[in-house]
Amino acid sequence: MTEANTRYTDAPGDTLLFENDRVRVWSMTLTPGQSAEPPFHQHHHDHVIIWPVSGRSQGQELGHDEWGIVQNAEPGFVLYRTVGQSGPINPHRIRNVGEEGNTHYIIELLEKSPSAEPEPWVSNDRGEFTADGDTA
Repeated sequence: MTEANTRYTDAPGDTLLFENDRVRVWSMTLTPGQSAEPPFHQHHHDHVIIWPVSGRSQGQELGHDEWGIVQNAEPGFVLYRTVGQSGPINPHRIRNVGEEGNTHYIIELLEKSPSAEPEPWVSNDRGEFTADGDTA
């Protein structure tokens, strides 16, 4: 199977906590050094990511050699991503590079995005996020 016709999961977390016709809420828990399974996933909807406790992770976009996504979260770190109507965004994977296990939450907004195209990450500045030159 080639990359072009591989289907990547649209589950951005390891546990679905809640779902209705407007939102889906996931949790992602990773022990130190653990990578998410399945390895690559993609986001089809605008979404919010919440880190209730500190954590450090790296992400890698499909087709990139480096783990160019960095998330250094302080308690209460929030990221927002507009995927837009042209989604999904490029598949990526995540791993915990911190010394502690951590859990973050992903809230998918299932209604049609108000934006035609993806927009840069936005954060509340309670942590650091960089993605191959994109900073939130």
